Amino acid sequence: MNATSRHLLTLAAALLVASAFSLPANALWGHKDKDAEKAGAVLFRDKGCAHCHGADRAGTKKAPSLVNIRKNKLWTPDKMAGQILNGGKKMPPFSDSLSDQELAQVIAYLRSKHPPVPPPLTTAAAN
Repeated sequence: MNATSRHLLTLAAALLVASAFSLPANALWGHKDKDAEKAGAVLFRDKGCAHCHGADRAGTKKAPSLVNIRKNKLWTPDKMAGQILNGGKKMPPFSDSLSDQELAQVIAYLRSKHPPVPPPLTTAAAN
């Protein structure tokens, strides 16, 4: 096997592995699932997103509003995932604290037409 063939084989294997890891999250992003939106609302609150973006997603001095992000064609689910996982100017990365499923749930919440309100924190959950 020559160098070019090895390179193509390595590239094909890398693409296969990458697509296998991204498939579950991508499959959920297009799914209109109220349970995913509710779970995303809880994650938005519990992972600290609401601290900077506001509990109502209207933004604060720390971070911009996310209320109309679903209408912004530039913010595709993939771009949202990249921002959440890798962070941004002032935003920390969340790649170490979100699973693929949780990432998909947060994105479902951000893209929901009628975002659910997370249930109140219980005393046990707050501690």
